Amino acid sequence: MNGRPIDPDPAWTPPDGSWASSAGNRRSMKSNRGRDTGPERAIRSLVHAAGLRYRVSARPLPDVRRTADLVFRPTKVAVFVDGCFWHRCPEHFTMPKANHEYWEPKIRRNVERDRETDALLGEAGWLVLRFWEHEAPEDCAHLICEAVTARKKPD
Repeated sequence: MNGRPIDPDPAWTPPDGSWASSAGNRRSMKSNRGRDTGPERAIRSLVHAAGLRYRVSARPLPDVRRTADLVFRPTKVAVFVDGCFWHRCPEHFTMPKANHEYWEPKIRRNVERDRETDALLGEAGWLVLRFWEHEAPEDCAHLICEAVTARKKPD
């Protein structure tokens, strides 16, 4: 066994209008992580090794239901590591052919929400850093460390 949970009903068929066009797609979608992805963990590890401390999957603005992958509260830096599919990476995104009526507005709304989040945080004095999951973790961590250090208040 490879550590993945087994779908209790492999013959499952989606109801009409469902997001899952097949049992295989359903299993795949259920296994997608909302946090602690490989790219996030790699970046966090490097930033932590550089001596910076942060909150993981936290709301930069407590009254707004948006969470950043890394939050540096004292310096007001919010970091997002965006998945190429979910956030429409210009290099790697391809729209699924199956169930296009579902996916197109969903992905479009994700991108709109990203821009809204950037604007909300910017208006509140936060620096927003966004990285794609395919970017080199070392490069991302370096830019994060530079930004946080630059925004630290002198003692």
